[in-house]
Amino acid sequence: MRGFLLGLFCFFCASGSLWAESTCKLKAKFNLNGYKKVEKKRVVIGGMFPVHMSVASSDRNTSNLPVSSGCAGFNFRTFRWTQTMLFAINEINQREDLLPKTDLGYVIYDSCFTISKAVEGTLTYLTGQDEAVPNYRCGNGPPLATLVGAGGSDLSIATARILGLYHFPQVSYCSTCSALNNKFQFPTFLRTIPNDLHQSKAMAQLVLHFGWTWVGTIAAADDYGKYGIKDFKEQVEEAGVCISFSETLPKVSSPEAIQSIAQTVVESTAKVIVVFSSDVDLSPLIGELLRHNVTNRTWIASEAWVTSALINQPGMNSLLSGTLGFGVKRADIPGLQHHLLDLDPYADALTEEFWETLFNCTLDYGKALRLAREANGTLSRAVPYGLCTGSESVAQLNNTYSDVSQLRITYSVYKAVYAVAHALHNLEHCEDGKGPFVGGSCANITNFEPWQLMYYVKNVRYKMPNTGEEIYFEDGDIQAFYDIINWQVSDNGEISYVTVGHYNGSAAAEEKMHIRNESIVWNNGELEPPRSVCSENCEPGTRKGIRQGEPVCCFDCIPCADGEISNTTNARECILCTGDDWSNDAHDACVPKIIEFLAFGEPLGITLIAISVFGALVTIAVGVVLIMYIGTPLVKANDALLSFLLLLSLVVTFLCSIVFLGEPQNWSCMTSQVALALGFALCLSCIMGKAAVLMLRARALKKARAKAKAAAKAAKAAAEAAANSGSPDVIATSSNINDAAALDKPEVDILTFGHQRAIAAVATLIQVVACTVWLIILPPHPVKNTFAQNVKIILECDEGSVVFICCIFGYDILLALLAFIFAFTARKLEDHFSEAKSMTFGMLVFFIVWISFVPAYLSTRGKFMVAVQIFAILASSFGLLTCIFLPKCYILLLKPERNKEELMKPRPKPKDGSSTGTSASLATAATDVNASFASTAIDDQPEN
Repeated sequence: MRGFLLGLFCFFCASGSLWAESTCKLKAKFNLNGYKKVEKKRVVIGGMFPVHMSVASSDRNTSNLPVSSGCAGFNFRTFRWTQTMLFAINEINQREDLLPKTDLGYVIYDSCFTISKAVEGTLTYLTGQDEAVPNYRCGNGPPLATLVGAGGSDLSIATARILGLYHFPQVSYCSTCSALNNKFQFPTFLRTIPNDLHQSKAMAQLVLHFGWTWVGTIAAADDYGKYGIKDFKEQVEEAGVCISFSETLPKVSSPEAIQSIAQTVVESTAKVIVVFSSDVDLSPLIGELLRHNVTNRTWIASEAWVTSALINQPGMNSLLSGTLGFGVKRADIPGLQHHLLDLDPYADALTEEFWETLFNCTLDYGKALRLAREANGTLSRAVPYGLCTGSESVAQLNNTYSDVSQLRITYSVYKAVYAVAHALHNLEHCEDGKGPFVGGSCANITNFEPWQLMYYVKNVRYKMPNTGEEIYFEDGDIQAFYDIINWQVSDNGEISYVTVGHYNGSAAAEEKMHIRNESIVWNNGELEPPRSVCSENCEPGTRKGIRQGEPVCCFDCIPCADGEISNTTNARECILCTGDDWSNDAHDACVPKIIEFLAFGEPLGITLIAISVFGALVTIAVGVVLIMYIGTPLVKANDALLSFLLLLSLVVTFLCSIVFLGEPQNWSCMTSQVALALGFALCLSCIMGKAAVLMLRARALKKARAKAKAAAKAAKAAAEAAANSGSPDVIATSSNINDAAALDKPEVDILTFGHQRAIAAVATLIQVVACTVWLIILPPHPVKNTFAQNVKIILECDEGSVVFICCIFGYDILLALLAFIFAFTARKLEDHFSEAKSMTFGMLVFFIVWISFVPAYLSTRGKFMVAVQIFAILASSFGLLTCIFLPKCYILLLKPERNKEELMKPRPKPKDGSSTGTSASLATAATDVNASFASTAIDDQPEN
């Protein structure tokens, strides 16, 4: 019976095994390298580091059994990170105050800087054995605590999605992408390195600090580069910075893409280039730029490559000196360097590869033997050439791996391990009844769930040993603090990292960044920061004119128009000056306009005053001459009183021109215009009155001459008839004399002196009434003319009403026309002295002056308009004075013999029968005509 039951049991086991084998099948076996130590450990911490730079290429032959790819390109820097985790775990295991009863184990995988390898490592870690079985934890080993990793942001995003499904905590040491801040997608992700959102803001603030408005951007083709450069662009574009170019570095080798990016950098005018990339992705571009001999560029580095030895290679000085970048907080880790140097090259595969790569030898005797035989054909020495001894000195090589001067990401790894350790310590020392879980329960450190540890990791708060830095998480992130690092060439020709400032993301806005400008050494050893602008700043006095189709940072500087200014740099619009101000020559300030008026003291004003006074004095002198000879026939002819009134009006017009000078005032504006209007009105009225009398007398005399001529013809005919009939002569003569006696006093005095005075008075009175109404309703007043000339304020008189000024001076024009017509009609009245001719010429001069005045007045501006007006007044006044009174003064002073009554009589009648006479001898005109008739009748009788 016992044998039967045993056989039955074996049957079921074999059947179950066959059934399982038929239903569950392992699809692939991953090829993972790393470190593993879980035996006799109470808790296991996972780790993932990109020890290699990429996966090895495969033939991609689908006809063969696919195998997991290996890795290629050993990275000494990330291998140091791996060793730092091992050092931190060993240090924690030796401490008595932190997890004193718990030994930590570890499982560390190489992600090869590839998402697929990171996923392989994550699945394998969760499964708990070398073969990954999704959704299963295989085996009964120690519980898994947390995954520290997985390197770059792309890798962490991939692993965080998987770990988040199981609420498994993940603490990253260098995944800075801002996308990982999304707790909906990545609920269990935390990091001991600042969020890239802070770094993007810091880069933007750095660009703005140095006034760079034209920058290029280069980003890796992963989430780290894309999100980092996207956040940077948003920050700087809001501040008016323009992006000259934006290039993406390929994740897989692509020489064509690298050459294209290098060509873009060479051709761009941007002197500042922001790079969000890992050192691995950036390295090919740096080599290509060196081949192009690119210099005079300032590189802004992200934390992923700012202290990378992979980038800082010998020969990079001309390209990368002067680089500015942001590095995470640096710290010294006591004992780490000793740990790094104290390696057993035969301990594991990764260390063996490290040793062989570092010393360029092999630890495999058989492989060395084969290599020696292939090289030489025979083996000539006992120890093959190229065989490592295992006792080489790592310290003597001064390698990136052993360089502990810039422990930044390394320090983040150290902090991440301690964060997990402190969380486990808090979990282990939880008191029952005071725990954070249901009913105050606690988790068991030998058998806890990932979500239970997640509570402690998220709420951990601890201080780092030696540095004393307090670490805690806010939504999975730590406080953002960066050192600003400048790449400077040291005395030995190598690039050194010099801290020139810092950025504290948790400080107030104005206190976030502190930078020592004087400590920075720029590319090619320059001490002044470079200029990186598409267009130079528009200085005050100009404005920015945007170029069509180009970024807003590319613009032309357009000078402000006259009357507009800009008093700031890069002004978008010019400011219009107010009415009393105008732009200066530089167009950067409004200055008061020049006040302009024709002043008394300037040369032109003095000249005009002298001419005006001279004209008035000459006019007065003429009046004195007329008074001296007032009893003479020439002065008495045609009303001496009107002559004196005419001289008075000319004195007024001469002197009123002086009132036009000086700064316009209310009284001066009214006085000048009214005095001019009344002066010319009186002048022209007197001339019109004189001319009217002369015209009527001329017409009356003409009519009398016509009658006399007709009577003469009748007498002649009568004489001839008497002669023919034999009548005595006396009959004919007596008849002729009686007929001519009717013409002894022709009707030539229709208008007396009183009439012409009345004409002048009435005509002037009309102008007086019009001027009075003008002054009462809309009087002239001073104004500031700010429109005639841009740079000047012209003080001038506003006429008040255009209608009134047109009516008043139109009336003067009407008087002038009437005076001219009357004088022109009477111009042939006299022979010895023709006053009508003088007045005709005077009015012609008057019209010529004022007709010439109109275009001259309209074509001038400012004080010269007043000068033109004064010249017109003086010229017309001098014209009237000269034409009318100069002939009289000539006779009175130089030809007194012509100032006699008999010389005022008409000359003998010309043969054409026409006759003229002076106004003074018109009373004797009839007697002369009668005598002429008589002599004509006698002369026509036939001789006996």
